[in-house]
Amino acid sequence: MRFAFLLLLLPFIAGCETLGYYSQAIGGQLGILSAARPVDAWLADPSTPEPLRAKLRTSQQIRDFASRELGLPDNASYRSYADLHRPYAVWNVFAAPEFSTEPRQECFPITGCVAYRGFFSEEAARRHAEDLRARGYDVYVGGVAAYSTLGWFNDPLLSTFIGAPDAQLARLIFHELAHQLVYAPSDTTFNESFAVTVEEAGVRRWLSAQGRLEDLKAFEALQDRRRVLAERVKATREQLAAVYVQALPEDEKRKRKAEEYARLRAQYPGIVPEQPNNAFLASVALYNELVPQLEALLRESGSLPAFYDKAREIARSGEAGKLLKPAKPPGPAAAAR
Repeated sequence: MRFAFLLLLLPFIAGCETLGYYSQAIGGQLGILSAARPVDAWLADPSTPEPLRAKLRTSQQIRDFASRELGLPDNASYRSYADLHRPYAVWNVFAAPEFSTEPRQECFPITGCVAYRGFFSEEAARRHAEDLRARGYDVYVGGVAAYSTLGWFNDPLLSTFIGAPDAQLARLIFHELAHQLVYAPSDTTFNESFAVTVEEAGVRRWLSAQGRLEDLKAFEALQDRRRVLAERVKATREQLAAVYVQALPEDEKRKRKAEEYARLRAQYPGIVPEQPNNAFLASVALYNELVPQLEALLRESGSLPAFYDKAREIARSGEAGKLLKPAKPPGPAAAAR
């Protein structure tokens, strides 16, 4: 029924975005849902490989924990599985002006404006990226293992992430379910930072409940490394923003941009793209910018339900950046548990 509704909308939304883009989005979503089968069916199928069978069982333990212990939506999401036969579910295209750290916004019905455009085809994503690049934008294309339909559909487990280590599998399931719980239209930074805060708290609780202390230590070490990277990217963006607002010749701005970016890449050569890229920096910031403030709010709230209530109020206000007090990032392994 929901697909029929979306198909009926196509003639009316084609004026603000191309019909082709929405057609591929609907077709891609339909393809994923059509490929999905209940997890129980996969487990009952004797041809299901044992490694996949084991991961599916683990996924259901995680899914049960998500609703029972974390208060995340109790629905049919992640109770089915689809093999996509490709490395990513979607490819997101981020863009930013040459002399701005702020990402270009893409606006859609229902979700509002977001800081990227997603494609179910890598080729289509790269074509869109080239079009933006030709118009002078910095562009970054990133493959994404999973995404949330915000409760409009029952999101399945996917082959793009089912093989991840258990902590990362839990992280992803908690993250996407968090989007179903609290969502602020047109505020990508709040939405992603909220989901990251929930996923991290959830993984800590799940690993602790499982008595997997070594895995918990490894998870905390990974979080420390990610936090350091996020802070380094934030510092680079602030330095570049200060350069961009100065009354300098464009060639001088490009020179300083390249120098600042080269320093970042020297620290993270395997992560940071070779060419100076405001869009890449924005893509990292979107998932981390408000996490320290939201972790502080979680600690102040005292419980996940109270935290969710406060997050909903912030989402409804439309002013997350103003309502969330600035907070210093917690020290190593000191994030909200």
